Amino acid sequence: MKITSTPIKSPLEGLTAVTRTDSAASAYTSAASAGGKSSVDLSSAARHLSGLENSDNDVNIAKVNEIRNALASGELVIDPNRIADGLLASVRDLLK
Repeated sequence: MKITSTPIKSPLEGLTAVTRTDSAASAYTSAASAGGKSSVDLSSAARHLSGLENSDNDVNIAKVNEIRNALASGELVIDPNRIADGLLASVRDLLK
């Protein structure tokens, strides 16, 4: 009995590179090359999300500075035992 091995072909063997061109892409390319302007209309949800992303109200700088100053002056003391207890309680709730 003779065992012969056959070479394993790559799943990508024989495929050629394909370039996608559609009318929207070629219209954009021709408009951009001709110096034309293009516009995009956003939905109200997209405008709302965009506004949230660009919001300067994400961080309360005054509160951050207040906490930073309290830590530096020693007025705010961090209790690691209390933090650990809170983390353990959260994990217990998640495991239920």
